[in-house]
Amino acid sequence: QVQLVESGGGSVQAGGSLRLSCAASGYTSSYCMGWFRQTPEKEREAVAAIDRGGSTNYADSVKGRFTISKDNAKNTLYLHMNSLKPEDTGMYYCAANIWGPCLGGLVSTVYNYWGQGTQVTVSS
Repeated sequence: QVQLVESGGGSVQAGGSLRLSCAASGYTSSYCMGWFRQTPEKEREAVAAIDRGGSTNYADSVKGRFTISKDNAKNTLYLHMNSLKPEDTGMYYCAANIWGPCLGGLVSTVYNYWGQGTQVTVSS
């Protein structure tokens, strides 16, 4: 059974940093993994993605501030978030594609497994 469990969310002030983790289990490898975020006012949006070769892709709004990485030995996905802004507030979800093409990884429909999310709140 595939499981994705996020952790590391919390409340920080603008300019601060957080590191999100996503522990994956139930499969041996993925074509790509990604981070998405959502607020009650906005649809789920892509944040960052990483493919099995280590290539990364970022939403324009987080480029230069966020870094996605993966520890294959621990089967854990990370999102390092620096210079956080109030508009980064949201529920952050990790996702895994273990079936096929990733199309850059910033499209939610390529993912077939999702975690339950971890809340990030950035105050001004």
